[in-house]
Amino acid sequence: MDSSETNRSFRITDAPDHDGDRFSRFKLINWWEQERLRKAKILVIGAGALGNEILKNLALLGVGNVFIADLDLIENSNLSRSVLFREKDNGLPKAEVAARSVQDLYPEMHVQWFRGDVIYDLGSGVFEWADVVICGLDNREARLSVNRNCWKTNTPWIDGAIEQLNGIVRVFVPPDGVCYECTMSEMDWQIIGARQACGGLARDEMLTGKTPTTPTSSSVIAGIQCQEAVKLLHGLEVLQNRAFVFNGLTHDSYVVHYQKKEDCLSHETYHLIRKMPRSVFTTKLKDLLAEVKAELGVEAVIEFNRYNFEIIEKFECTLCGRSETLFKPMAKTSESEIRCPHCEGSRIPKTFHSINGMESFLECTFSEIGIPPFDIVVARKGMNQVFLQFDADKTFVMGSLC
Repeated sequence: MDSSETNRSFRITDAPDHDGDRFSRFKLINWWEQERLRKAKILVIGAGALGNEILKNLALLGVGNVFIADLDLIENSNLSRSVLFREKDNGLPKAEVAARSVQDLYPEMHVQWFRGDVIYDLGSGVFEWADVVICGLDNREARLSVNRNCWKTNTPWIDGAIEQLNGIVRVFVPPDGVCYECTMSEMDWQIIGARQACGGLARDEMLTGKTPTTPTSSSVIAGIQCQEAVKLLHGLEVLQNRAFVFNGLTHDSYVVHYQKKEDCLSHETYHLIRKMPRSVFTTKLKDLLAEVKAELGVEAVIEFNRYNFEIIEKFECTLCGRSETLFKPMAKTSESEIRCPHCEGSRIPKTFHSINGMESFLECTFSEIGIPPFDIVVARKGMNQVFLQFDADKTFVMGSLC
């Protein structure tokens, strides 16, 4: 090798960034506005393989406000697919560790984490807070719940899914676009139905599915998801009403188009959500109901308009007559709980999904009957509706993001 070849090998082609701006290369893109990303509020649901890559990207992009929601704990098999986790983190909540790790990547990011079931435990106010929701979920029920919350709060969301070397990204933009439920097939509904016993109780024998994935597939799909989020935040065209499908075996990719279903049950958007200075922990059912009836009329009711949210008030045994007060969502109640612990007889659940003033438990708070903090409920009389958010819970749920 001659001296000219040696010089070429070590030639510096890029001028140094003298101003010290960590985002200077992004700003070379003519439409890029870093301030939009700094102010952006993003809800990330799922902190597993996809969620790790999503969160890593958001930190590197300089996104300023991120809420992370996940139910699971870290286990050893996560370490081969999750860049934010370490062996010492085994047994800790995924959301907690992911939040700590992304702040190490970008200390100026404001992060709050939440461990719980996004269907039943996460208040709808978090969706109303977000500019964009990005999901790395592995089941259809959770996607359906996210979809309905996003439509109610008029919040766009970006779905991602991976299996083996393949993946898909879809962008759903309310209120007029195609939603996730519009894309569901009869097979999708059968899979959801298979997870539940007769009457909507959870099947005891249903085990959590384990999806075969690789970190490379996660990187590809999460990269597209975050790129779509950047475009959404900048007002650019996105994959609305479409899906990006990636085949990792052949590296083929294509875009499919969806048709909106006009009779889809998810197409309900809350307008003018009223933010009440109330908390689910201290507000009694009777007190809010009295206010609602004074405003809308004596026939007004309060509805808990959440996905699959039929609440069991009590179990009553058909054999010994004993009853047990429960206040638990039907879909979170297992088949085995039907059997009476005293006589082994079959028990009948007494359920409700709204209150009208005739209930025997009106002294209970909203939290005591299972309504999560920072949630939104619906006051209704006929076609008249008022959407009420428990805004006094915001600091409790959102922490530093308030």
